[in-house]
Amino acid sequence: MTDFDGKFTDFRALLHPFNRRRFLQGAGTAAGAAAIGISTTSAPAHADDKVLNLLSWPGHGDPAFVKPFEDKYGCKVVAKEYVGGEPMLALMNQSPPGSFDVVLADAEYIHMLQESNFIDKLDPSDYPLKDYWPEFQHFPLHWVGNDLYSVMIRFGYLGIAYRTDMVSDSDVQSYKALWDDKLKGKVGFFDWYLPTMGCLSLYNGNKSPYDIPSDAFDKLKDTLFSLHPQASGFYSMADQFSMLTNGTAAVIPGIGDWVVLLLQKSGVPISATVPREGGIQWTESMSIVSSSTKKDLAKAFIQYASSPEGQARSAILPAYWASIPNKKGWDVLNKEHPDDAKALRLTYDARNVMDEYKDGKIAIRQTPIQQSIEDWNDAWSEFKSM
Repeated sequence: MTDFDGKFTDFRALLHPFNRRRFLQGAGTAAGAAAIGISTTSAPAHADDKVLNLLSWPGHGDPAFVKPFEDKYGCKVVAKEYVGGEPMLALMNQSPPGSFDVVLADAEYIHMLQESNFIDKLDPSDYPLKDYWPEFQHFPLHWVGNDLYSVMIRFGYLGIAYRTDMVSDSDVQSYKALWDDKLKGKVGFFDWYLPTMGCLSLYNGNKSPYDIPSDAFDKLKDTLFSLHPQASGFYSMADQFSMLTNGTAAVIPGIGDWVVLLLQKSGVPISATVPREGGIQWTESMSIVSSSTKKDLAKAFIQYASSPEGQARSAILPAYWASIPNKKGWDVLNKEHPDDAKALRLTYDARNVMDEYKDGKIAIRQTPIQQSIEDWNDAWSEFKSM
């Protein structure tokens, strides 16, 4: 098992062969927003040459992020939003060609997009990858052999988020805390199978949490199901914020700073930690959609998003904050928003987010390898219906 320095996971396992049946099952599960509450609140796609159509997680069309790009290119960025990888796949699969120019997707879905010819091969020299931390310059989930298909924009770690007035720091140093009697009816869940099940797989001792044999998957289901008496509910992306704010949920596994930092700014007594068993990295990446008729504008947008200015703005996106891979983006953030850089741990003079790599505590989130997406989704659905 190796990380970039030979420490934590075998990245060759991340490059598992694409299975079109798995893709269609995943898309079908999400169709009609049935899987996890797909959000498509933004305006529909536009064909105007001065409109860049972006398919993304919520918040990436915010003027706080896109206005400098719009001003420079005299265009409008129109974002259609989703929540979760399977709804993204469903939208890509069901939308007419040319609906989107850029897709911001979780890195674990890039190979599915590539194998289905939804995204273009990129020229690495077009993007500032040399300015990225070495760990992210050749991020495995973005490449097929020597071909690049996506550029990392943001990332973060998933462990346990917790109310500090209801749970102590020492309580949550292990995922075992989730079964504590005092948390009965107080453990919330983000309603998406990958984050929570990945963290619980780490708790079960699986160093590569998504690459597990059938007996380990059976154990993972038992571990998951045993948490049902602890559950306070299953929450959408937005509901997590409110349930932690009002104390309905004292802890939520499978989330992290992307929720916590905004709540802290609002005065909520809350924190997040990566327990000793480890945490999961989420990674948001941008690709050019193959059917786009505005590929030059699409390339320019990804160049902006990966530039120092774009990175600094993306880190403090109003919808939710994130870590950024471009070191020059760190420089901009430290110069212009030093308090935010400190809160995000994107500083050079203290322990920062890259230290979790050195500690060997981070596994990369991916789709299941030895089971299908449907198998894991079915387990999650069974858990919710108990």
